This record gives sequence, structure tokens and C-alpha cells, in this order.
Amino acid sequence: QVQLVESGGGSVQAGGSLRLSCAASGRTFITFTMAVGWFRQAPGKEREFVASITVGGRSNYADSAKGRFTISRDNAKNTVYLQISSLTAEDTATYYCASGRLGVPDQSRYTLWGQGTQVTVSS
Repeated sequence: QVQLVESGGGSVQAGGSLRLSCAASGRTFITFTMAVGWFRQAPGKEREFVASITVGGRSNYADSAKGRFTISRDNAKNTVYLQISSLTAEDTATYYCASGRLGVPDQSRYTLWGQGTQVTVSS
């Protein structure tokens, strides 16, 4: 059974940085021949696209994520990373990773989801 497990979340002060990880277990060959996306859901808000990366390393970012978020992947480690810098209180959310055939913002295109990791930014 394939699983995606997020880690790296926590509590951080505004202006700080975090690196989130999304690790695949199980039939990782299948999982990592697919694109991986990061999404986040803030309290009281809908889940939104943050960034995605294809197998070949092509990245795509939401407009709100450009400049402070960097997505990368290490296929040898079956892991995708999301580096976030200059954190603000507006970044407080549960962050999810998901895999799908296409690295697009449409959440319905992703078939496997992790359980999420909480990021809390205090000002």
C-alpha cells in the first residue's frame, strides 16, 4: 500500500523558515513516476494549491507562493520538499502533499493524499 507522509511542520515565529517533507512509502516506484503537489488549508478556509513538481523537476507555483516557496524533489529518496521562507501568520495552515499524473493546481487531479502537517506561525 502506497502512502505519503508529510513532516517538518511546527510552530515558528514570523520571519522564520521551514522545510516540509513528503515521503513516499510502499510501491514508491509508482508514486514517484508521478507529479507531487503541495496544498494547504487554513482554519475556516478551503484547501488551496501551493506548488507542484513533475517527475522531470518542472515546478509550478500559486501566485501567492512565488518568491517565498520552493518545491524540490529527490527521487532517490522518494521525497518531495517544500521550503518556505519569510513565514507570516497568513501561512498558518495544515499542509498536505498529494501525487497525481499532472503537476497542476486542480486538486481533483491528485489521487493519493498524505495526512497533513501543521504549520503555525506566530507574530
